[in-house]
Amino acid sequence: MLKKRILMLAALLLTLLALVACGDDTSQSSEGDSTGEEVVIDFMHLWPEGSSKQHNMIVQTIVDEFETENPGVTVQMEILGNEQYKEKLSVLGSSNDLPDVGMTWGGGFLDPYVSGNMFADLTDIISDSFVPGTTEAYAVDGATYGLPLELNITPVYYNKAIFDAHGVEVPTTLDELKTAIGTLKDAGITPITLGNRDAWTGSMWYMYLADRIGGPTIITDAISGEISFTDDALVQAAEEIQNLVEMDGFINGTNGLGNDEAKGYFINEQAAMYLMATWDLPEWTTNEDNPQEFRDSIGYFKFPTVEGGAGDINSYVGGPGVGLFVAENSDVKDEAKAFVSYFVERWGEMSVQNAGVIPATAVDTSTLDLPQMYIDILNDLGEASNLTLYADVQMSAAAADVHLNMIQALFMGEVTPLQFAENHEKALRQE
Repeated sequence: MLKKRILMLAALLLTLLALVACGDDTSQSSEGDSTGEEVVIDFMHLWPEGSSKQHNMIVQTIVDEFETENPGVTVQMEILGNEQYKEKLSVLGSSNDLPDVGMTWGGGFLDPYVSGNMFADLTDIISDSFVPGTTEAYAVDGATYGLPLELNITPVYYNKAIFDAHGVEVPTTLDELKTAIGTLKDAGITPITLGNRDAWTGSMWYMYLADRIGGPTIITDAISGEISFTDDALVQAAEEIQNLVEMDGFINGTNGLGNDEAKGYFINEQAAMYLMATWDLPEWTTNEDNPQEFRDSIGYFKFPTVEGGAGDINSYVGGPGVGLFVAENSDVKDEAKAFVSYFVERWGEMSVQNAGVIPATAVDTSTLDLPQMYIDILNDLGEASNLTLYADVQMSAAAADVHLNMIQALFMGEVTPLQFAENHEKALRQE
């Protein structure tokens, strides 16, 4: 099972004994093509400088190094925000005109690109530096079509200064979370910021409530068809979302806010809590655009349990983050695969210290001076009882669209919890 392999990864990371894989095998020279002409690799990624400063800097450094080590090869980048990236990738995929190298997600997101023969098989360039359970999320019928860059879990970040100022305790149960929301609302503080225009953000709230009520496998079981999505626990989780909305737990206009906009309210200390995956660790640890005083004030907690529920507090929503693909019809496929191999290894080496993220490749961190929050996250990974891959990533593209639309409708009160569940069941069984 993917979840079990990912938990093995956590143990490996926590030991801090893994060695950085030697890059000699993956930094092979690609000095132009056989005719001596310049080779251009088109690379599309989703880390703009404005919203992902550390990630963007690392990408630029890796590209510069690769070009230096491979005279005659130029990497031409196009950089888009997350949602714009997904939209453009879909458009390019419909005409089978993908960039030579791009970013993808695992699970069901891969299916149309693999079935359409648009992504190249990268099985031959998987190195042993990948930690167990990460590449499997990008595998279809035994072949691997993407190489993962990150591993993520999703905590709730909170502003310790705001909590302390209003006597709010860190919640460990849903009832305690509701108490905290009430206290913050009474004080004129926005309890939770959420950019649900992107919908996958609200999906994580729903997934956690489903996990805490119905147990760690309930979302995956419903998507796979082992149980119905109209299971009582899944309906109850939808009810709890609407309960939080009705008590003004979330920022006003959440469905009209993008994730970056919503995060801005947290960074500007206008909201007390923000649930997001650990790809945002740089914001609270290494991003010097955020004042040190602010970064010092940010803590996190595990998503609270639900009284009488089947889930436990060490079960997480998360999984491998984005990965790299190579287009099957690329005119420079060999050079593109060499670039992807090089990128993955260098990303693993650089991202830990320079961006404070958890890479999908094993890295020797014993000599690194890591932020305490990063160390705490590694400890949490070591204690994880389960890791459930993001629902929209598990689903096919068509079912994921229904899921995300239903998440928005749920937050807006446009569907009942039962209608929410029934629409999911219909979409999933039509595949």
